[in-house]
Amino acid sequence: MASNRGVAYLGPGKVEVQSIDFPKLEHNGKKLPHAVILKLVATNICGSDQHMVRGRTTAPSGMILGHEITGEIIEKGDDVEFLEVGDLVSAPFNIACGRCRNCKEGKTGICLNVNPARPGGAYGYVDMGGWVGGQADYVMVPYADFNLLKFPDKQKAMAKIRDLALLSDIFPTGYHGAVTAGVGPGTTVYVAGAGPVGLACAEACRLLGAAVVIVGDMIPERLKQAQSFGCETVDLSKEGQLGDRIAQILGVPEVDCGVDCVGFEARAHGEKGDEAPATVLNSLMTVTRAGGRLGIPGLYVTDDPGSKDEKAKSGVLGIRIGLGWAKSHTFATGQCPVMRYNRQLMMAILHDRAHPAKATNVDVIPLEEAPKGYKDFDKGAAKKFVLDPHGILRKAA
Repeated sequence: MASNRGVAYLGPGKVEVQSIDFPKLEHNGKKLPHAVILKLVATNICGSDQHMVRGRTTAPSGMILGHEITGEIIEKGDDVEFLEVGDLVSAPFNIACGRCRNCKEGKTGICLNVNPARPGGAYGYVDMGGWVGGQADYVMVPYADFNLLKFPDKQKAMAKIRDLALLSDIFPTGYHGAVTAGVGPGTTVYVAGAGPVGLACAEACRLLGAAVVIVGDMIPERLKQAQSFGCETVDLSKEGQLGDRIAQILGVPEVDCGVDCVGFEARAHGEKGDEAPATVLNSLMTVTRAGGRLGIPGLYVTDDPGSKDEKAKSGVLGIRIGLGWAKSHTFATGQCPVMRYNRQLMMAILHDRAHPAKATNVDVIPLEEAPKGYKDFDKGAAKKFVLDPHGILRKAA
């Protein structure tokens, strides 16, 4: 049997590549004839992983990380009918059974059957069902016929694999934020955060036909990356009202659509930039027009033991809901249901309509360099780190 390695969370600020068990077609002792084993072609470091690594969740030591998975099927269960060994596939980070009420309604981010603790499951993530993560050489994927997106032409897919590797989470998540915020032809958009999800969201806004996309962040390198594909930017480390700076760009101090791509580790605007978890949501309500929408793909947690704010430790934030009510704002929260978008986004990539790898500045690194990737990401690197366990991506390049 082949060996396997995985990126393990060992405590705040510490990850390590360890030898782990080779996956089986089972979970918690239950046989899974509907599952497959994937040889990882690409597996990405996500900002959501970073929250755990910073010690801002209740993730246990020893958890194998990774929910952004692209791979080749090397083994399949007896109940897998429509996929074959050798197929190249993208695995949505949401694990979904395809059989419950929510899955049948397309709400695959809150499947009722894959997590005994609460609706919604994911690979390698705290409180999401105990599924082994995919920052590894090999991983098991359940309910394969339902979950996996097969790339129709393996050779063409490999030519665009850096873009297609972002279909498991980041690109659909950014797109979901844009769609739920009402982005469409001719709209003006403010995207809070120029990390990988914010940059992917900005690319999605471009794909959706936005007239102007404004991206705000505190890190100059990330703002420069946003500018590289046509975004306007706001440096939030500088003093001044966000609305006034938007007015310098648009002539008015408001936008049609607002997207939160930061989440609960937000910082106050200005040079000091102390942590203030409600900052992004409140600023978005301030600058989004009356009747507008807010897409919130940024992660918020039920428990944040690492917060300095006592209320925020249990997920209670000082949100100006009265302002949102007065402006008749619509809020959309929660995990992106990846399967709602990934096929269309795959086609946009294959036909050169979208280039998320360029927008997010993908940097391919070996699996063994994952700890360094986490450290560089934590410092604010303007990159999306994609792990290449078997050297397949580097060979394709």
